[in-house]
Amino acid sequence: MDLHLTGRTALVTGGARGIGLGVAKLLAAEGCHLHLASRNAANLDAAQRDIVAAYGVKVATHTLDLSLTGNVLKLARLVGNVDILVNNAGAIPHGPITGLGDSEWRDGWELKVFGYIALTREIYREMCAMQRGVIINVVGTAGERPSAGYIAGAMGNAALMAMSRALGAESIFHGVRVVAVNPGGIETERPVAQLKTQAARKLGDEQRWRELLADRPMKRMGSVDEVAATIVFLCSDRCAYTSGTVVTVDAGASARKR
Repeated sequence: MDLHLTGRTALVTGGARGIGLGVAKLLAAEGCHLHLASRNAANLDAAQRDIVAAYGVKVATHTLDLSLTGNVLKLARLVGNVDILVNNAGAIPHGPITGLGDSEWRDGWELKVFGYIALTREIYREMCAMQRGVIINVVGTAGERPSAGYIAGAMGNAALMAMSRALGAESIFHGVRVVAVNPGGIETERPVAQLKTQAARKLGDEQRWRELLADRPMKRMGSVDEVAATIVFLCSDRCAYTSGTVVTVDAGASARKR
């Protein structure tokens, strides 16, 4: 299926590894030129080399901490007009309300919540002027099924879901679509590390972490490629009538726990 993305330009934050890198590679496979942003220069350089070698598209990298508003404004100036923005950078710490101090709470939200808001504001303004564009906010299922043990993440994700719905309902009148994607249980470095810790404690061997997935849908986690494919499809003209909504990629886990 031709997604009609050839020649377009996308900005992917957190684009040096995990879901962000997976999205970047699939966009490149569809012919998109890329701007990749991350705090890790080495990972960015490796991503750039791999993508250019495999797909021959243009890839610019930006080593920036997007928890700082000044860096968000700098990035927006550097990339100029883009057709697609994928907000993906950031991770909010786990812990109950009594276990997180103000600094931990604020640090998590500065990148994942306020970083998304600030970059969206800058890119959205330009997209409205062009009368075209797509913004995808990669959020997470904690906003749909909040847990007291991940209260900062649940609250931050719920806020980003609300922003995506509210803005996406208005943006369409300016030719811009805004959609949130909630991945749940995707096999990336962070959850695998957590599962290895649990396996070491419960089973005596961290390499047996996959045994802890027996009660999950399909007895596994979702793959980066599976969630990335959903995001890239949403970026495309094939989804031209989709805006102001949240797409959940978790094999139905959220629905079963309601």
